[in-house]
Amino acid sequence: MSAKIRVYNPMGYPPKVTPVRMAPRLDTLEGKTVYLVDCRFDDGDLLMQQMAAWFAQHMPSVRTVLRSKAGTHPEDDPALWQEIQAKGDAAVVAVGH
Repeated sequence: MSAKIRVYNPMGYPPKVTPVRMAPRLDTLEGKTVYLVDCRFDDGDLLMQQMAAWFAQHMPSVRTVLRSKAGTHPEDDPALWQEIQAKGDAAVVAVGH
């Protein structure tokens, strides 16, 4: 007996992505303010706390500011980005795991 089955490809179509240039690299972090931003993905806050502790121990002249994004990880947070532009020299925006 030969039965036919129908199989669908689950891959779908990826969205169009418009690349954006990365910010220019700083010569040094000494004396700078670095924002460590938790995107509210699993354990991202713990990762950022560990990074802040590392900076405190190994690069004490670097000021770190811990922030959590408003909303969930894919949502925009214009107020936070404006704060970082106004008060920060660099930012690490990361997810957990």
